[in-house]
Amino acid sequence: MLDFCRVKHLEKLQEESTWYKARQLKLEDMKSPRRTTLCFMIIVIVSSQATLNLNFESIVYPSLLREHELAGEDPVRQKRAVAVSRPAAQEFTVDVEVSFEDASFLELSKAYLNNRSFPVQGDDTDPATNILSIEVTTVCRPTGNETWCSCEKGYKWPQERCLHNLTCQGHDGSPSGHHCSCLKGLPPKGPFCQLQGADITLRMSVRLNVGFQEELRNSSSALYRSYKTDLETAFREGYSILPGFKLVTVTEFRPGSVVVVYEVTTSAASPELMRRANEQVTQNLNQTYKMDSSSFQVTYSNETKFSITPEIILEGDTVTLMCENEVLSSNVSWQHVETGFDIQNSSRFSIYTYVLNNMTSVSRLTIYNITQDDAGEYICKLTLDIFEYGSRKKIDVTSIQILASEDLKVMCDNNPVSLSCCSEMTVNWSQVEWKQEGTINIPGSPETDTDSGCSRYTLTADGTQCPSGLSGTTVVYTCEFISAHGARGSKDIKVTFTSVGDNASHKGEVREFPRHVMEMGTVQSTTENSLETSKAPEQQANLKITPDPISVSEGQSFSIKCISDVSNYDEVYWNTSAGIKIYKRFYTTRRYPNGAESVLTVKTSTREWNGTYHCIFRYKNSYSVMAKDVTVHPLPLEPDIMVDPLEAVIPCTSSRHIKCCIEEDRDYKVIFQAGSSSFPAAKEVNGKQVCYKHHFVANSISCPENMDVFCHITNTANNSVRSPSMKLNLVPGENVTCQDPIIGVGEPGKVIQKLCQFSNVPRIPGSPIGGIITYRCVGSQWKVKKNNCISAPINTLLQLAEALMKSPSQDAKLPSYLKNLSISTNQVKLEVNSFPGSLGAIINILDLLSTVPTQVNSEMMMHVLATVNVILGKPILNTWMTSQQQKTNQSSQLLHSVERFSRALQSEDSTISQPNVQMKSMVIKSGHPKSYTKSFVFLDSDLWGNVTINECQLEHLQPDSFIVTVAFPTLKTILAQDVPGKTFANSLVMTTIVSQNITTPFRISMTFKNNNPSGGVPRCVFWNFNLANHTGGWDSSGCYVKEVTEDSVSCSCDHLTSFSILMSPDSPDPDSLLKILLDIISYIGLCFSILSLAACLAVEAVVWKSVTKNRTSSMRHICIVNIAASLLVADVWFIVAAAIHNYRYPLNQTACVAATFFVHFSYLSVFFWMLTLGLMLFYRLVFILHDTSKSIQKAIAFSLGYGCPLVISVITVGATQPREVYTRKNACWLNWEDTKALLAFVIPALIIVVVNVTITVVVITKILRPSIGDKPSKQEKSSLFQITKSIGVLTPLLGLTWGFGLATVFQGSNAVFHIVFTLLNAFQGLFILLFGCLWDQKVQEALLNKFSLSRWSSQHSKSTSLGSSTPVFSMSSPISRRFNNLFGKTAATKGPPGNDGNLVSRGSPPI
Repeated sequence: MLDFCRVKHLEKLQEESTWYKARQLKLEDMKSPRRTTLCFMIIVIVSSQATLNLNFESIVYPSLLREHELAGEDPVRQKRAVAVSRPAAQEFTVDVEVSFEDASFLELSKAYLNNRSFPVQGDDTDPATNILSIEVTTVCRPTGNETWCSCEKGYKWPQERCLHNLTCQGHDGSPSGHHCSCLKGLPPKGPFCQLQGADITLRMSVRLNVGFQEELRNSSSALYRSYKTDLETAFREGYSILPGFKLVTVTEFRPGSVVVVYEVTTSAASPELMRRANEQVTQNLNQTYKMDSSSFQVTYSNETKFSITPEIILEGDTVTLMCENEVLSSNVSWQHVETGFDIQNSSRFSIYTYVLNNMTSVSRLTIYNITQDDAGEYICKLTLDIFEYGSRKKIDVTSIQILASEDLKVMCDNNPVSLSCCSEMTVNWSQVEWKQEGTINIPGSPETDTDSGCSRYTLTADGTQCPSGLSGTTVVYTCEFISAHGARGSKDIKVTFTSVGDNASHKGEVREFPRHVMEMGTVQSTTENSLETSKAPEQQANLKITPDPISVSEGQSFSIKCISDVSNYDEVYWNTSAGIKIYKRFYTTRRYPNGAESVLTVKTSTREWNGTYHCIFRYKNSYSVMAKDVTVHPLPLEPDIMVDPLEAVIPCTSSRHIKCCIEEDRDYKVIFQAGSSSFPAAKEVNGKQVCYKHHFVANSISCPENMDVFCHITNTANNSVRSPSMKLNLVPGENVTCQDPIIGVGEPGKVIQKLCQFSNVPRIPGSPIGGIITYRCVGSQWKVKKNNCISAPINTLLQLAEALMKSPSQDAKLPSYLKNLSISTNQVKLEVNSFPGSLGAIINILDLLSTVPTQVNSEMMMHVLATVNVILGKPILNTWMTSQQQKTNQSSQLLHSVERFSRALQSEDSTISQPNVQMKSMVIKSGHPKSYTKSFVFLDSDLWGNVTINECQLEHLQPDSFIVTVAFPTLKTILAQDVPGKTFANSLVMTTIVSQNITTPFRISMTFKNNNPSGGVPRCVFWNFNLANHTGGWDSSGCYVKEVTEDSVSCSCDHLTSFSILMSPDSPDPDSLLKILLDIISYIGLCFSILSLAACLAVEAVVWKSVTKNRTSSMRHICIVNIAASLLVADVWFIVAAAIHNYRYPLNQTACVAATFFVHFSYLSVFFWMLTLGLMLFYRLVFILHDTSKSIQKAIAFSLGYGCPLVISVITVGATQPREVYTRKNACWLNWEDTKALLAFVIPALIIVVVNVTITVVVITKILRPSIGDKPSKQEKSSLFQITKSIGVLTPLLGLTWGFGLATVFQGSNAVFHIVFTLLNAFQGLFILLFGCLWDQKVQEALLNKFSLSRWSSQHSKSTSLGSSTPVFSMSSPISRRFNNLFGKTAATKGPPGNDGNLVSRGSPPI
């Protein structure tokens, strides 16, 4: 078969005989403009007595099916002589292309072909050839500027085309059932859509509506042969239209009328083609058979991949059966052949069906705690239309047999005794646990060889563990084998311990009480005597312990104090009744001159703390022991109580079910409480989960109202716990648009949170998922706003990790937990994208566990890094990006966890290598240690780096210290990129840790691969966990660049932590001379500015009455005072912002927000008061004849000066702070990167600058143009100087210096703008003092009059009173008179006749 199709942009051809040649020409000229056409390829199966002499380069000559043919005219068929005679009949498949300019003709073409009857006999020209079938295989459609080519049902693109061509999204006409059905563009030389797969066998059946006769069971009977012959003939004629049809065979007849079972061997069969074939079978078969045309069923037997995990199944394992099929369908059923029933979801069976990557249908059957009854054959069946895709496999279940040592007697003489047990079968056991039960507790050390399936438990009993009063006590030791999939098999060994009387002495009477698990509030008795065993009598101690009984419920705290009258001891520790040492974090010990005390403190008790605890003081071989019983009553912890809903909207006339759920069924009393009202709870048990429900009716409470509802759970000890709150919002309900039976109801824009366990998130039944999902009501539907759901396996691990943190023996349990974590994380890595919260949960688990160990061995570290490798893999990077957008610090949290684990590592020189993380370590030997040099290479990421610490640095370390380096190739892309103006080179992050604390500088050298040789200036940085309010950030303190080459960047640092490199493309280095210069100018100018503004306000206060005697002068000084006050407040808040700012990150986010708000408001106030001053000047200059009262002017001025800035500032913080994007990440100033909040300052400032520039031009123009009646003198030499002074006065007052500031907003601006703006802005307070205050003649006069202390001052005052304002500008000039009049100065100056009267006559207010 030859596949042939081309996508062309062709003009309509007029002559059919020239079509093929034209097609070739058009293919060579694809770039010229064309009208887009639609084409499809049909496959023609012909049967001929002639043999085709095939030339594969020229066999097919396409024919063009024109539009008019589809309108009813007979199609014109082109024929080519392509065969030479040969006697044997053969079948051939030919591909033909048809092109249309009108896409609507596609369906007409399909209908035309479907209505044709086949086979079509040959005509006179070629009577030996019959057309058996015609099938559409490929359709190409124009879509925008692209062409999409898709396969019809039953056909698919070859795998090589799927790999090398861009795929496109499916459209309405695209077939379902295959992941590569549509390509963007068509391969120029093929191959094109082909039949799906090689030969397949279809198991089919059809029903005959006739009575069943027993002879049909006998294959040798005449009736059987007659049925078989007739049916196979009809089948053969009908199914011959299938592509690649080979044969059909009737295999059996079954009762039920008559059910014919037969098999069809072919290459492929689409649903449409199969229907047509079935119709022909019905037509061809004799009607006496009464074939039911609707009863055809098709079963594929070789399309489904069936896998079973594990391969060897043990009784009690969790077994997973998985079916995979490229046919996309969710209609999958499972059947157990032995029982004959379809399997449904239950407590032991879980079916989860999903589509993986839009490519494969996957159905997973999980059998929990499998038994012998579950053995047998299982069938997985996927149904799509009339097709069934099935596969079956048989599983065997093996019971566990354990062999163990005989029961024995042991003397407590401090000699080791070994117990052993082995598995009869060779299985890769996950672990072997040893447990003991008895009155005395003598722990041992296990040693397991998983390869041989044997474990040995070595006991060493001494006199302190089995005193003479308990001699002959029997302890049962249990070895339990655990498989990787949960199966457990155990064997008991009884050990009887006898004491050696000569080796133990006892002080006081020993009283032992049996241990009970109290369920009904019974308080256990306490053991208040001291047991002391000694080999050095002079060191025996008398112990006293807390006398009161200890009976608590889970979640409550308790403490036990143990006091010794001897202060000399070697060790103090606590252990459990099982002989397990309590983790050191739970107790503290103090030594006094006359004794010592040890206090065991448990802040959150769990059931694991129920039992007897021993306080042990040891000196050499002498032990002083005191015991205390603790009873812990069951009670759920608050975090373990799941509530639904977390928050909900309830219409006042409606109701809603509320519930609290826990994972255990106990005798608890539960009530719901809202304020002072309480409601009863109904209990509902669903497997392991128990829920307490109440039908809440809204009209029983006042409405509308917001209320918090809790459920109170009380145990038999009368202790209670309150659940998390359920926030109910009772509303009238008119605006409710979103309604969902699971999520609830809501108004447009309403945002609610819901536990994922009670949401509509897909999950495996019976496996509780964790996390919270947030919904938002959009229109009439709930949309997912934020998904933090945690998959069931990871949620279980998170719960176990939280329980482990409260366990008395958490350090002993940690190794096995880390192993399970790495296994589970690897198994569910594909589900992280479906459950984004799983990533955060895994990081939280590592963060919790990293605080536990004091020592980590190489195996534990291997499991930690295996987990880290999975979550740093490239498939999960998208989930990391989502985490970054949510402003979490999970990447920093992960890095910190790895550092803590590395610091606790106690192992010989070791190397651990994973694709996304590598670790290398070295032990410091005594003497002269060799230098530490480690290299890391990641081929997949094309990254490398090395670390070097020379011998001089290592000599200061203690012997047996450890140096550990961990390198990450992908962590750089997910660590918070908070450094402004920096781009992140694609480099490693390398963490180097020393096991001991280092107080002196410690020099380390590193080399990174330089992936950006021309990308900018590299900087060596480390991750500082204390920055950004302890969320972490890059810092360069203590690091510098040693050498930069085209291939590498060498760094040197004087401390240890996590290092990398940054690039600085255009901004100056923080330590550069330019930045230092700007900082110096800013701080000096700030000091001058604050002093100047304070002086300005003081001067204004002194001279206020003297300078505000007229309206214009009063308004001018009001503006000056408010400008100075606003700028002073801005400078003070600038100091506050600097005080709470640590290099790049704010130390307190709330204070940073407050500082940003007040700096924003104060600077806007400065601008708007400058605008007020400018508008006042403009008003007094232009509207001379108009007069407004002083109170109105003040109201307008204060509304404009403070009202507008307040409105802008409040709107800005209100719109951005709820999303925490009001301030910058690295500075206490308005955000630019995320929300462009800086525009709330830039735009008003820019507008005011433009307005004030315009006013400046108008003012100067008016000043230069003399008034009517003015007789300007000749051109004076000082005219230009006067204009310059005018601009010098107006520029600082009207804020024109900020024009330079606007140029510094944009990244990459010239340094000149920064310097000019810093100079002008820093000294703006000084400008206001000089030009706005002291340069005013009236201010000078008032100051001289106020502080006149000499005759010279009096004479000076008299001389100045002769003419007003002459020190500012010469009054002989109209320029001076006009300017002084604008600033409220007197116009009664003696001058040329008529000059002074002009201004008054024009309506200027009297001065």
